[in-house]
Amino acid sequence: MSVVQVDRVVKRYRLGEQDVVALKRVSLDIEEGVFMAIAGPSGSGKSSLLNLIGCIDEPSEGRILIDGQDVAGHTPDELADLRSRTIGFIFQTFNLLPVLTAAENVEYPMLRRADIDAAERSKRVKHYLEVVGLAQYANRRPNQLSGGQRQRVAIARALAIHPRIVLADEPTANLDRKTGDEILQLMRAINKQTGTTFIFSTHDKRVMAMSNRLVRIEDGEITILGIRNSSGWTYVNERRRNRGTAGEVQQ
Repeated sequence: MSVVQVDRVVKRYRLGEQDVVALKRVSLDIEEGVFMAIAGPSGSGKSSLLNLIGCIDEPSEGRILIDGQDVAGHTPDELADLRSRTIGFIFQTFNLLPVLTAAENVEYPMLRRADIDAAERSKRVKHYLEVVGLAQYANRRPNQLSGGQRQRVAIARALAIHPRIVLADEPTANLDRKTGDEILQLMRAINKQTGTTFIFSTHDKRVMAMSNRLVRIEDGEITILGIRNSSGWTYVNERRRNRGTAGEVQQ
């Protein structure tokens, strides 16, 4: 089943007197449970695509369906509610609130959820800090944590809402190599254990090597789709096809 469908999406931005086309009729199906890297040079459109999937931005043309739901025409409050229930975010700059402890940062996105009471929030905070190996740092603020620890808090925060999808924008960019490797291994383990879909925007070859789906994007178009199975990678030149399908996952 496709957890994300991108259907002939065009994204334009106004830059001065000109329209800049960031995405050009991009179509992509993303199956549940994949560990996907969206790769491409700066300005290729990969961050624009990630923002559209995350309902942070809206397409100029075409449709985005999240878990079968067309997000077009939704109010900002409706989109915020969809994100709070379905999509977890991990950013390269961590985006933790500096005045909150690690535990409070993990709890924060759950506060808008009326269906999660205080006892359940506390239970999830404790559980996910344990999952990322930071139970003993629950009461520390971000400035008392290393970069790798802050990224672990961000992962716990993303997972605490029980999302169908986790979007990660260059999550290893501000980490040293050893810490980046540890973070990637952690996310891959969570992906395998929970079946949560992970989608990365990345330049990092380590992310691409660990992924089981690879989308290469250039000049606003998907050029290559890679699917890893038990016998290795299969690549499709998307410029010769109308649609990319990040199909049945092979873990």
